[in-house]
Amino acid sequence: MILKSLRLTHFKNHPESQFEFEDRINCVLGKNGVGKTNLLDAIYYLSFTKSAVGSQDRLTITHDQQAFTIHGTYSESTIALQFEKGKVKTLKIDGQEPDRLSDVIGKVPLVIVLPDDTSMIKEGSEERRKFFDGALSQFDGEYLQSLLQYNKLLKQRNSLLKQEGGGKVNAQLLETYDDQLIPLAIMISKKRGEMKEKFLPFLEKNYADLHDGGEDPSLNFKSHVDDSFEERFKANQQKDQIMQRTLLGCHRDDFEFMLDGELIKKFGSQGQQKTFIIALKLALYDFLKEKTGTKPLLLLDDIFDKLDDSRIQLLVSLLLDSDRFEQIFISDARKDRSKVLFEREKAVKFIDL
Repeated sequence: MILKSLRLTHFKNHPESQFEFEDRINCVLGKNGVGKTNLLDAIYYLSFTKSAVGSQDRLTITHDQQAFTIHGTYSESTIALQFEKGKVKTLKIDGQEPDRLSDVIGKVPLVIVLPDDTSMIKEGSEERRKFFDGALSQFDGEYLQSLLQYNKLLKQRNSLLKQEGGGKVNAQLLETYDDQLIPLAIMISKKRGEMKEKFLPFLEKNYADLHDGGEDPSLNFKSHVDDSFEERFKANQQKDQIMQRTLLGCHRDDFEFMLDGELIKKFGSQGQQKTFIIALKLALYDFLKEKTGTKPLLLLDDIFDKLDDSRIQLLVSLLLDSDRFEQIFISDARKDRSKVLFEREKAVKFIDL
C-alpha cells in the first residue's frame, strides 16, 4: 500500500499542509522544530488511530483550534481521521465509518523507528509488550480484540479493588471479571510466546546485517501465565484486595532483550543498543511482510543520529534494496547528508520544511 498524498488541517504545527509523495524514498528535511516528526506522526495516526510519540489527541490540535483532520490517499484506499475537542474521534475508510476505530489497524501495515525507541531497552516491561502487541495486532485481528477486551476488564477489576479500599469486595462481580480475564490472559501470553519464537530469526538476521562483528542477539519471554495460572490467579484474590490491584496476568509479561547472553539493558553500549533497536524494527518489517504479504510503510525519524559512518552506510545500502523495501519516509535535520546518501536513487523525493 503506497501513500500517494497527505492533507493535514490544524495538526500540531501544520495548520494547512498538503504533501505529495514518491513511491519509494521520501526524505523529510529541515531544522529541528519545523514539523518533520509531526508529519511522520500523522502518517502513523492513519494506521493506528493514535500518536506514535504519545501525544494526547487534544494536545495534537494546533493552538487555538478546536479540531484536527488527517486525510491520506493511498494506492488502494483513502483514510480520513478527525478529532474535535469534547467529541469522539472519528475515522472513515473510503468514505465509510467502520464499526470500530481499531478496524483500521492492519489495513496499512507500518513500522516506525523513533529516537526515543531505546526506551524499550531502558524502561520497564510495558514498552516491550507494546512493541510485540503492536506487531501481533497488525495481522491478527482476534489477538487485537482480545487484548483490548483484557485491558478493559483489567481496568474495571482494578477499579473494583480500589473502590472497596482493601476491604471485602463484591465476590460475585469479582468472579465475573476473573472468569473473563483468565482465558484471555492465557491466550494472549500463548500468542506472545509463539511470536517470540517466530520473530527471533528475523532479529538475528537484521542485527548481523547492521553489525560486522560476531555479536549474538536473543530474546527471552517471561510470563507467569502457565498451566497452573487459573488456580494461582483465583488463590491470589485476597492479596489483590489488600494491594488494590491485579498482581497476576499477562499484563506482567516481559520480553528481555539480550546480547551475547547478557541483558543489553545492563551491559550494552549506546551503539549496541541503537543497533539492536534498529535491527528489531527492521525485523518487524520483514516479519510483517511475510505474515501479511504486503510491504509495510517504513518511517525512520532522525534515524542517522548517534550512528557512526559505517553503520549509516550499512543501513543506507539496505534501504536502497527496492526488492526488500517499498515506500520509506526518512526525516533528517541535516539536508546535505540525506541528499548525498540518496543522490543515486532515482525514485527519491526531498521534502524541505
